[in-house]
Amino acid sequence: MITISLCMIVKNEEDTLPRCLDSVQGLIDEIVIVDTGSTDRTVEIAKTYTGRVETFPWCDDFAAARNFSFSLARKEYCLWLDADDVFLPDDREKFRQLKESLSPKTDMVMLPYHTALDEEGRPTFTCYRERLVRSHAGFLWQGAVHEAIPPRGEIVYGDAAVTHRKLRAGEPGRNLRILESLRQKGPLEPRQQFYYGRELYDHKAFAKAIPVLESFLQDGQGWIENNIDACRLLYYCYTQIQKPEAGLSWLLESLKYDAPRAEICCEIGQYFLERHAYPPAIFWYETAASRPRSDYGGGFVLPDCYGYIPFLQLCVCYDRLGDPAKAAEYNEKAGKLKPSSPAVQYNRRYFLSQGILPSAVDGLPAEGKSGEPSRFGKDPDDQPAHGNP
Repeated sequence: MITISLCMIVKNEEDTLPRCLDSVQGLIDEIVIVDTGSTDRTVEIAKTYTGRVETFPWCDDFAAARNFSFSLARKEYCLWLDADDVFLPDDREKFRQLKESLSPKTDMVMLPYHTALDEEGRPTFTCYRERLVRSHAGFLWQGAVHEAIPPRGEIVYGDAAVTHRKLRAGEPGRNLRILESLRQKGPLEPRQQFYYGRELYDHKAFAKAIPVLESFLQDGQGWIENNIDACRLLYYCYTQIQKPEAGLSWLLESLKYDAPRAEICCEIGQYFLERHAYPPAIFWYETAASRPRSDYGGGFVLPDCYGYIPFLQLCVCYDRLGDPAKAAEYNEKAGKLKPSSPAVQYNRRYFLSQGILPSAVDGLPAEGKSGEPSRFGKDPDDQPAHGNP
C-alpha cells in the first residue's frame, strides 16, 4: 500500500483547519503544514496534529508556497488540501480503498472537487483536480494564483471527492491584485489571462473583462475548457452591459471548440426563454437534456444542467405554449432527479389546482411550503437556477 504526505499551505485558518485535519485522520501517513503568515491560532492548532509545521514568507505566489510544501514530503505521494476542504464520510471510505488498491506505478490521481452543494448535499458545481501526485518526481505547481499541476505520466481517475466548505470569504481582491501586478511586468500566459478576465467578471468590472477575455480567445493558445468557459463569461459580461445579442454570439462561438456542453445549451435556452421565443428555447433545453455528462475533461461541471434545469425550463416553455399536460410531465422528470425541490413541489401544486396530475405521480403528496420560489410561472427575466461559475 502506498504512503501519503498531506501537504498544506495555510494562513489564518483557526476555524477550519481542525475540521479538515480531522477528516483525514487514518487516511494519510504524514502531515506537512506550511504557514504563510498567520496572526491567529493556526500554527498553534497545526502543532497539535503534527510536528511538521514550517513557515514560508508570503510572496504573492501560491505555486511557490505549494511547491515548498511538496518539497518537504517524506512519503511516496503528496496529497494537497485547502484548510476549508474536507473528506465527507463516504468519501473517506472511497479514499481508503483507493489508497489500498492504487498501483505504485501511478503518477497522478485525479479526484472530484465539489465546490458547491444543494440543500440535500448533492454537488451543483464540480470539477476534477490533480489531488495526489508522486513525491519528488518533478510535479510542480504553476501559476501565482489559480495554480495547477500540468498532468503527465500514468493518470488514474478516482471517485473519492473532496468537498469545499468555506466558512467565510477570502481576502477581498487578492487574486485580482496579484494578476494585475503580474500583468504590469509583462504579458500573462494564456491560463492566467483567462483567470484575469474571470476575476474582473467576479469583481463586476464587465467592460474591462470583455477585451481581456476576447484577447485570450483571439490568441488561440487557450485550453478547450477555458475557451468554452470564456465564451460563457463573455455572454454574462455583455448581458450586464445591456448587449445580450453580442453575448449570444459568444455562446454560439463556443460551439466551434467542441460538441455543445449542457451548460452552454441552458444559457442559450434561457436567452430565448427571456424573449418569449419558446420553440427555439425548447430546442436548446432538449439539447441540454440529451447531452452526455463527462467530468473527466477537466472543465467545470454544473450537474443540474444535465437534466434538472432543462426539464424544469421545458415545463415553463410548454405551459406558456398552452400545453400544461406536457409541462407537467417535464416537471415530474425534474422531480425524479430532485424529489424535494421547492420548484418541483410548487409546480406540482399549480398543476393539481388545474386538475392536471401525471399518472407517474398519482398518490404523491403535494409537499413543500406555500409561496416557495419556482421557475414555473415566474417572470422570464429571472436568471436560471443553475448559477454562475
